[in-house]
Amino acid sequence: MPTSGHAAGDPAPDCASCPLGAAGHRRRRTLRPDRWWVRPILTGTVLAVAAGYSAWAAWQTTDYTAGPYISPIFSPCLAAVCGRHADVVLLGPWWRLSPALVVVGFPIGLRATCYYYRKVYYRSFWLSPPACAVGQPHRRYSGESRFPLLLQNIHRYLWCAGLLVACVLSLDAVRSFHFATGWRIGLGSLVLTANALFFWGYMLSCHSCRHLVGGGLRTLSGHPVRRRLWTAASALNARHPVFAWLSLPTVVLTDIYVRLLATGVLHDPRLF
Repeated sequence: MPTSGHAAGDPAPDCASCPLGAAGHRRRRTLRPDRWWVRPILTGTVLAVAAGYSAWAAWQTTDYTAGPYISPIFSPCLAAVCGRHADVVLLGPWWRLSPALVVVGFPIGLRATCYYYRKVYYRSFWLSPPACAVGQPHRRYSGESRFPLLLQNIHRYLWCAGLLVACVLSLDAVRSFHFATGWRIGLGSLVLTANALFFWGYMLSCHSCRHLVGGGLRTLSGHPVRRRLWTAASALNARHPVFAWLSLPTVVLTDIYVRLLATGVLHDPRLF
């Protein structure tokens, strides 16, 4: 990426006419006059807070369920300690650690290898580069051709695992309407439903989804069903950053809401 503010392939500006001269121009990381550094700072802060809280929550062994609600960080739950919220019991009562530790790696890996999130944390945390037309502090660039960044190529497989997570989150949303007194609507029901919908939006707008439904073909004209799916996925793909920023904080806020209910700090209002 060019570091001097001009387009790639264009001749460099005449530094002799610059106020700082040629030497001063070479020392500058960019000629951009705008506050380009605001976005990487803000996005990096949000990512750091979300990642830090999720890591803390995933180690907790209590207060992740409240009535028909379960935190999405702990779902799907594969441990017997989850009680009615256990989807499949693979870990018996002998499991003493947090049940989230068994499954949380899949959604974390999905987001960490996501094309859009890569752009965000490459710029925010690694400054590679911090913004368009801004020089980076690294002298050498190897791309994603070496370990550990070579693992970014498993994103399409983690996306398939994410489909299972999305289905379980949808099941959790349906269960959140089933209280001990029958089918009701609580505020938590709407919170869990919104979390599932945003995650589905993130999954269906993903580049891997678009490639899955329309890739590997010489032409789409002979496959009308896949063409319609590809067209829909392409339209959603344009909104992928929006769903990425909606679905990530929703996970954190849903866990906080369930945890506050479980500890008795809040009371879940019944809307119906």
